[in-house]
Amino acid sequence: MTDCKRRRLFAHAAFCAAAAAALTAWAPAAHGAGPELLLRPGESPLVTLRLVFRAGAASDPAGKAGAAALTAAMLSAGGSRKMSYDDIVDAFFPMAAGVSAQVDKEMTVFSGTTHVENLDAYYEILRQMLLEPGWREDDFDRLKDKTLNDLRVRLRANNEEELGKEYLYLKIYEDHPYGRQNSGAARSLEAMTLEDVKTFYAANYRRGNLTIGLAGGYPADFPQRARKDFEALADGAPEETALPEPESPDKLRVHIVEKDTRSTLISLGFPLAVNRGHPDWPALKLMQSYFGQHRSSKSRLYQRIREIRGMNYGDYAYIEYFPRGMFLTKPEPNLARRQQIFQIWIRPVVPENGLFALKTALYELDKLVREGIPEKDFAATAEFLGKYVNLLTQTQSDALGYALDAAHYGLPDFNGWIKRQIAGLTRDGVNRAVAKHLRTTDLDVVIVTKDAQAMRRMLQAGARAEPLYASPPPDDILAEDKIIGGYKLDIGSIAIVPVETIFEQ
Repeated sequence: MTDCKRRRLFAHAAFCAAAAAALTAWAPAAHGAGPELLLRPGESPLVTLRLVFRAGAASDPAGKAGAAALTAAMLSAGGSRKMSYDDIVDAFFPMAAGVSAQVDKEMTVFSGTTHVENLDAYYEILRQMLLEPGWREDDFDRLKDKTLNDLRVRLRANNEEELGKEYLYLKIYEDHPYGRQNSGAARSLEAMTLEDVKTFYAANYRRGNLTIGLAGGYPADFPQRARKDFEALADGAPEETALPEPESPDKLRVHIVEKDTRSTLISLGFPLAVNRGHPDWPALKLMQSYFGQHRSSKSRLYQRIREIRGMNYGDYAYIEYFPRGMFLTKPEPNLARRQQIFQIWIRPVVPENGLFALKTALYELDKLVREGIPEKDFAATAEFLGKYVNLLTQTQSDALGYALDAAHYGLPDFNGWIKRQIAGLTRDGVNRAVAKHLRTTDLDVVIVTKDAQAMRRMLQAGARAEPLYASPPPDDILAEDKIIGGYKLDIGSIAIVPVETIFEQ
């Protein structure tokens, strides 16, 4: 080995050791005045910032669905008092940097990464964007049009998979603060004014509900400098939005979205009284990994629908909100919620297999609830999940995001905490949690398909489901198909929803 290679290996090992040894520091503000600091110092020349405001779409005022989303857009893509948005883009370009915004129900996060040599210049622009917004009418009009286009075209017209998932969330949380798409509702957005956005900013962007997360090789005095700057925000914090218990449907509540599409897509789920701070969350996380790990060919749903029967290209399950799943290989951080859902996502099948795919998912869920996870699969899943969590915190930005979420839920640093929890799980304990929290009835089903009337007739008639195969599977699978085809769906209601009405109000 050459001296050059030895030096590179030694430097890499030293960096990894320093990063592994770095402890997340939580720096509460005096008397809870805020902003809080969460620090992950390291040796990386890159500095990551994540500024989390504990307010989001659930804080939208009545009749103003989309205020949170438009406010975040104006801050991240609308320019500051001193700089237009074009000026900001030009300034960020040589730094290979930018600022992104993510709005969820109870969190809005602004994030970015820059080289430490550019930190002062980058941070000054970021500071101005968030504390001295430009509030220009032309930016507001541009961003409102973009938000409306995202709802009506990108999501509703062009993306049946994300459409089905997002509509499921709306139906699960109907007449609830979570019961609106994060970008808002089209008619509310059309009526919204720049003054509405300024009002939302004044009410919800306060130092008492802000946590500033920093990671990487930033200067020692930088965190207190940032805290002092953001003390310019108004004092206090907005009142936490009251969250009633979501109403469970009676039996299966089916929503058939009628859309001119060549395939049939299915999402189903129910409210879950378990979030990351709940003691049963690790057990359900292991269950989810076994049953429907995102983008995993080893999970149960994938094996039974995709691998053995060849019906589509993926079938997954979740115990937390997971937006943009068709574009991502892993969930993003800073989507913390007090209330969560259990969801199954069946990716596109040919319309002739829509009913059978739905029955297969419910059949497998019923089997999971009754029988639990087999012993051999429990051990293999625990081993997989203990390693998979490293991918969730693989980047500096992700590790910082998960640390912020852990602090939000009152947990230790995520990676080490979840590994310890997984190591302490037993099959019996996990199966008890599954039986306690999961169910196969009293849930919402969203089906996106072209012939909604035909689907409704089949469901109302309790029709058998006969799968259509390009190439028949083995005899034992065909025998199971007969059982699944006759699986009874306990349907309480069926509604046909014209796609053009979704996300309108």
